Amino acid sequence: MELLNTLVAKGLSRELPTREEALAVLATSDDELLDVVAAAGKVRRQWFGRRVKLNYLVNLKSGLCPEDCSYCSQRLGSTAGILKYTWLKPEQAADAASAGVAGGAKRVCLVASGRGPTEGDVRRVSETVAAIRERHADVEVCACLGLLSDGQAERLREAGVDAYNHNLNTAEATYGDICTTHGFDDRVDTVRQAKSAGLSACSGLIAGMGERDEELVDVVFRLRELDADSVPVNFLIPFEGTPLAKRWDLTPQRCLRVLAMVRFVCPDAEVRIAGGREIHLRSLQPLALHLANSIFLGDYLTSEGQAGRADLEMIADAGFEVEGIETRTLPPHRADLVAVRRRGAGTEVAPNA
Repeated sequence: MELLNTLVAKGLSRELPTREEALAVLATSDDELLDVVAAAGKVRRQWFGRRVKLNYLVNLKSGLCPEDCSYCSQRLGSTAGILKYTWLKPEQAADAASAGVAGGAKRVCLVASGRGPTEGDVRRVSETVAAIRERHADVEVCACLGLLSDGQAERLREAGVDAYNHNLNTAEATYGDICTTHGFDDRVDTVRQAKSAGLSACSGLIAGMGERDEELVDVVFRLRELDADSVPVNFLIPFEGTPLAKRWDLTPQRCLRVLAMVRFVCPDAEVRIAGGREIHLRSLQPLALHLANSIFLGDYLTSEGQAGRADLEMIADAGFEVEGIETRTLPPHRADLVAVRRRGAGTEVAPNA
């Protein structure tokens, strides 16, 4: 297919595809699917070889969230039968993180439900990071605490956090259909705050919420514009007790097309297969490794995932290798993309406006 040749050439040179090209990937037939995977796989191997980065989630505080995100089992009004608990103590969180590191995880992702952290929450997370670093000095730490207020990203950075996750989830035009308690711009602002503080930006999407192809392309192009280092691709987990409980729209083939499109649009970003891969990719999970270079190991926030040993066996059987702590994940040129703000508010230098 001429389309795929064009997309490979653009991906190898970090050139942005057109919207029409991205839409065409999502519109390919099942007969063309292996060709799509092979083409996107060339781009993946150019920037990441055959390495797979393992990430491990630690849910610091589960449930009881005041936000009404329709996809989330922790949302306001959710009747999903999930675990609900308040903040883990630092040593408890460090114990959980150690389990992930023992399984091969290079990054530990600390997540807490809620609209955003209070100053006390930032202190709690800082203490948790210190407890983890005492045991695992070299592990990457990512925080996911909701919407950030001024200065919080900087304090997290000072505490030893390496990255901040805040997903855009869906397109700006339809964001109000899935959440009414905050807006799309709030999420974009938090990603920008994280980047300005020198944190590696981690921001992705959720597929399978009833969105159209155009909306999927919209959110991925916005992620490219934000230049997120890590792009988690979640596939909706339709929890009973949430508004999207009946949305079982995804097929394994659809999931592969979404991952391929993300790889073509964000060729040198860390594309991560996140929540829902076991449910929706099923036996085609190994094929997805040719598109994404990162996965979550084991369980998710409120749902169980594939056993860690099965993940490791899948990676080996597919001919890939687990990325080590000492290996740089992102291509060297991306290290220059994070610029710590040294102008504007709080300085004597004029703002960039």
